[in-house]
Amino acid sequence: MTMPVETDTRDTELAAQYEAYPYPERNPQDETKRLLIGSPSHLREIDYWVFGARRSRSKSLRALVAGCGTGDGAIMLATQMARSGRPGEVVCLDRSQRALSIAQARATTRKLENIRFIQGSLSDLDSLKLGLFDYIDCCGVLHHLPHPAATLKNLEQSLAPQGGMGLMVYAPYGRTGVYMLQEALEQLAPHTEAPAARLDTAKRVMRSLPATAWLRQNGNFGDHLSGGDAGLYDLLLNPRDRSYTIGAFLDLLNGAGLEPSCLMEPARYDPALFLPDPRLRNRIGALDWREKAIVAEALTGNMATHVAYVVRQGARTPPPDFNDFHAVPVMREIPGIELAKQMRADHTLPFAFGTLVVPIPLPPQARGLLPLIDGKQTVGDLAAILSTRGVPEDKFRKIWKETFLTLESLNRVLLQSPL
Repeated sequence: MTMPVETDTRDTELAAQYEAYPYPERNPQDETKRLLIGSPSHLREIDYWVFGARRSRSKSLRALVAGCGTGDGAIMLATQMARSGRPGEVVCLDRSQRALSIAQARATTRKLENIRFIQGSLSDLDSLKLGLFDYIDCCGVLHHLPHPAATLKNLEQSLAPQGGMGLMVYAPYGRTGVYMLQEALEQLAPHTEAPAARLDTAKRVMRSLPATAWLRQNGNFGDHLSGGDAGLYDLLLNPRDRSYTIGAFLDLLNGAGLEPSCLMEPARYDPALFLPDPRLRNRIGALDWREKAIVAEALTGNMATHVAYVVRQGARTPPPDFNDFHAVPVMREIPGIELAKQMRADHTLPFAFGTLVVPIPLPPQARGLLPLIDGKQTVGDLAAILSTRGVPEDKFRKIWKETFLTLESLNRVLLQSPL
């Protein structure tokens, strides 16, 4: 049985907000021009980070998008499943009828037949009788709820055996400036006012925002500040907006009987990436992975969210050996030839962790290796091709190890699941 999740006054206001200003603001006709890609819920990420690249791609995938809003994650996943011929369905649950209607119109524009929409609350999962899911997306939802721990536990109980979730919650340091303005607007635009009146006040404040306001220095919110009325309202006027340090997020997962199979991107949570000093790296090496993640968040200061794939505690499926010549590497999204073009003359790949760009060293041979990764050729095939270029097997294995582990930690190269 799932645990009851109570609502409160702020939760009622939240429901009213998303009816008035469905978020994110989307035009269904834009689906004819582009597919929005992100994490979590990218199909190749799910295959790798949840199922360890061991679950057959011919096996049906039943997914729940818990709090789908206007549908970004749901549309992406359903489209990727349809394009790849993956059997299964994406069930979209949201209590906002207006948000659901936008998501539904986007699905109609794409002629998706593997997606279903249900109006309902996460607090009523039991009564909805939706069954169990191989994968659950809960992105940008938990931090707005009155009882996120109870809701997360309810979702865990809706997972099928060996299933997993993709989660996103807000993080405090990268949201510097947001909570200051929210505090000011609590007084200038109280929650007792109608949403339209509150929004008008927020717009007036933004037009006159002092140059010293921390939000002006924070480059993390272009999508909100350029996202129309819905974006501004969600950023500054949301009636409940929690944030979690990485330590608090891990504690939240632990309380629900979950553990991360991946913090996205994994390299982002390794402070050694940002501290080249050898003595500092020696100290970092003595830390456990949780301590490293805490240090990385505090050092960089720009993590506005934490994105994670999670599974039940002790149930993580390790991926196959990346060095096995039968393994099939696959680019997560950017074609290998395009990633290779981004490498600099010094063989580093400039990689953006939000607003922080870090040069990532790669073997010189990665420039010629990356274009060969097509999701079909095995590691053995790559070795054979490089042997014709004068790279013996022992050297190839060293090159491949460094290339794969580096790009896996950036969520750029993964392993393909079996057919």
